[in-house]
Amino acid sequence: MKKEKFFLINALATAIISSPMAGATPTQSASTQSNVLHLNSIPAGTVITKEAAAAIAKDTYIWGWPIVNAFNRRASFAQAPEPGLKGGILPVAPTGYVSMLHGYISPEQRWVAHPNQDVVYGFGFGAVDDEPVVLQVPDFGDRFWVYALYDARSDEFSKLGKQYGTKPGNYLVVGPNWKGKVPAGITKVIHAPTELVAMGPRIFVNDDKADQDALQTVLNQVAIYPLSKYDGKNKIIDWKNSPHFPADSTGSSEISWVDPTTFFDQLAEVLPKVPPLPGEESRYAMINALLSAAKTDPEIKKVINSAAVEADKEIVTPMFDFKTNGQTLPNGWNTPSNGARWGYDYLTRTATAKSNMYVNQPEETRYFFVEVDKDGQRLKGDSNYTITFPKGKTPPVNGFWSLTMYDPQHFFEKNDIARYSVGTKNLKGMKYNEDGSLTIYIQHNSPGKDKEANWLPAPESEFEMTIRTYWPKPEVLNKSWTPPVVEKVSK
Repeated sequence: MKKEKFFLINALATAIISSPMAGATPTQSASTQSNVLHLNSIPAGTVITKEAAAAIAKDTYIWGWPIVNAFNRRASFAQAPEPGLKGGILPVAPTGYVSMLHGYISPEQRWVAHPNQDVVYGFGFGAVDDEPVVLQVPDFGDRFWVYALYDARSDEFSKLGKQYGTKPGNYLVVGPNWKGKVPAGITKVIHAPTELVAMGPRIFVNDDKADQDALQTVLNQVAIYPLSKYDGKNKIIDWKNSPHFPADSTGSSEISWVDPTTFFDQLAEVLPKVPPLPGEESRYAMINALLSAAKTDPEIKKVINSAAVEADKEIVTPMFDFKTNGQTLPNGWNTPSNGARWGYDYLTRTATAKSNMYVNQPEETRYFFVEVDKDGQRLKGDSNYTITFPKGKTPPVNGFWSLTMYDPQHFFEKNDIARYSVGTKNLKGMKYNEDGSLTIYIQHNSPGKDKEANWLPAPESEFEMTIRTYWPKPEVLNKSWTPPVVEKVSK
């Protein structure tokens, strides 16, 4: 029998590492805590077979995929010389800054799947252990807005926005290991769980030009920048005149942010920057032991890289489909009930990072996905469909709602009227039925001039749709309201 090297992992610990209860609690006895601490470590000399290494590697790949994804996105932004627009369409900014659009995002962008045209987006990344960032929040009046902040796990932690009653001011985001002094004039300090912070302001705007023009004054007061640039003065930025940088991506799909062949090399670099959640200590011990083994033994390294490739193809790639995301609802819809608040739900966290990363928490935005009609058949552009909201049964929200069309890659496909969603933003122009219900016509060709106000153009290919409910009412959150069926109708 060929002699093999064995390293510091026991595959049976996989069942232990997945449990959030693995950590000691204040009520445990000293002896119990000692036993727990023993479980949270991997004794030197513990053996691992190549088969066990492969199994552990697949579990780790599912767990760590969103984290490596986030760090790679930050690295791509760090190349920007200043806040601006890559290819003239994508807001990018160096670390510590946010860049803003001044209108809806372009159908051509491929940086993140599943965008919307309900809000004006901004985005950027911080490294808030190295340097905190200042969030300048203007007075948005009655306009819906949210400053979404995400940690390295893509959990949102900010709670800044219209629904929270956030007051105008300067908010400081600091990392878990930052030891500096908070300057005068800071309204509130926000403590980030990780040193990586993804920052995504979203500001509602209607379809009509008057509202888009009215937005510009307050939009130009949206500024996020490093603490070293803070002087207590209000900053004004003309986002319409942002510099443009060359594009570096094309195609129909989202940019690939995780390469399974280099995943474990990258995970080794970023893992120390992401503290374990309570109970994840044993998981971290096992991952570190696996990484150490792979560093020492080329055979183990080869095995875990192969396992990552398999996991990417067989497990993560199918998570791109919305039918794999969250809970199944009546009428063929799906919804994740814990958006951006994943905690120990590694499955939905990775499914969302794969299909539509950087969502809001449910109380900010509840998402509903559909890929099939009432008979369970895939939605296709060679058929016509309708969605009818009974009188008084449009999505119940305190903010606004929308129904958005996507191609099979979760992006917009251009159409002749440049309409990719309908909802609150164009509700005044839509026509109600005689009984007070509202019908949306979903098809590739025009339903006729008399119905075009209610038309959501579909691509010729297969497609899917999403309902977003911003600042949803309780009946959305407790599932007493769910979306109506998608009806296939004869041409």
